[in-house]
Amino acid sequence: MEQKIKQDKIQIGKNIRRLRLEKKIGQTEMVALLQMENVSMTREAFVKIERGIQHISATQIRGIRNVLGTTYDELLK
Repeated sequence: MEQKIKQDKIQIGKNIRRLRLEKKIGQTEMVALLQMENVSMTREAFVKIERGIQHISATQIRGIRNVLGTTYDELLK
């Protein structure tokens, strides 16, 4: 089972939302792009990740990094 990353002190979800909005990508489009990266995720799960109420897996964060064309540092700051 893949390890999940807790969003307690690091605001990963807020960083993902900010970067996604900067690139003018909607949530539904983001999930579709993630699925093309072979990241299994529903829109509902993505919304929960952005809100910080669902843990994010390493595979998910890697896919999000790729889709947003950003770095881990930017996502984890």
